[in-house]
Amino acid sequence: MTALDWDDLKHFLALSRHGSVRAAADKLGVSHSTVARRIEAFEKRLGVRLFERSPGGYAITTAGEEVLAVAEQMESEIHGLERRILGRDQQLSGDIRVTMVDVLGTHLLMPHLAEFSKRYPDISLEVVIAHDIAFDTLDLSKREADVALRFTQKPPDRLVGKCLANMYCAAYASEEYVKQHDFDGGATARWIDCVKRGDYPAWIKNGDYPHIPAKGAFQSLLLQFEAAKAGMGIGMLPCFLGDPEPTLQRLPPGVARPSYDLWLLTHTDMRTTARLRVFSEFIANAVLSHRELIEGRSVN
Repeated sequence: MTALDWDDLKHFLALSRHGSVRAAADKLGVSHSTVARRIEAFEKRLGVRLFERSPGGYAITTAGEEVLAVAEQMESEIHGLERRILGRDQQLSGDIRVTMVDVLGTHLLMPHLAEFSKRYPDISLEVVIAHDIAFDTLDLSKREADVALRFTQKPPDRLVGKCLANMYCAAYASEEYVKQHDFDGGATARWIDCVKRGDYPAWIKNGDYPHIPAKGAFQSLLLQFEAAKAGMGIGMLPCFLGDPEPTLQRLPPGVARPSYDLWLLTHTDMRTTARLRVFSEFIANAVLSHRELIEGRSVN
């Protein structure tokens, strides 16, 4: 017995209701050749003719009427299932798994996450940390996370979202470190890097202090931030980390420069889920409320 394919039945239903291949194609948003090909293949699999062809259009046969009754019943059941699922997704309850770099949670968004949880107590947030600012190992396309706040210049094509801000960075060191070290000659000063890649990686060579080497590597921004506060060296840090910290100061010339864009991303299939829509709008507004700080414009 030939199993019925819902895609075949959709094409069959459209043709039975509209009477012409072109009208059915317009309804389905496909080419008329696609409709004709699908109907012919469907008839071949069933071993019966479902329509009589004529210059005036397609007229359904007796066998087609029998298939039509089954197709309409399946259509009704599928639409009912879709409505039940949609109704469930419109509820402001359930889980949301969010991935972001650690410092966004610890130094910028935690009060907002707390406020969201108070406002929507039936939504459970799970925040998963990505330690590398430019690389997130969780794959939204595989549903390993629902929402990502990701620093990137080119978000994946399979995801949807919007750019919220551009993250600016500057060179910071502790007040004590600035007093103790020579930055012009660079004899004793040191940069803090995120990975060990030589004394003079490209980002140092292209910066304001190309003569100062990198000594020491701390993988996460949070660790680099703490290392700079502890007087271990100069950190190239996001302005939203460095500027509010009273123990750190920007090194001359004190100019903040753009680095990565901050994107709010989710999978295309998740855009209609109510709890994700509400969270995405909420967290986007939270980020935008800090845009001046993120873009390094909070320091006069």
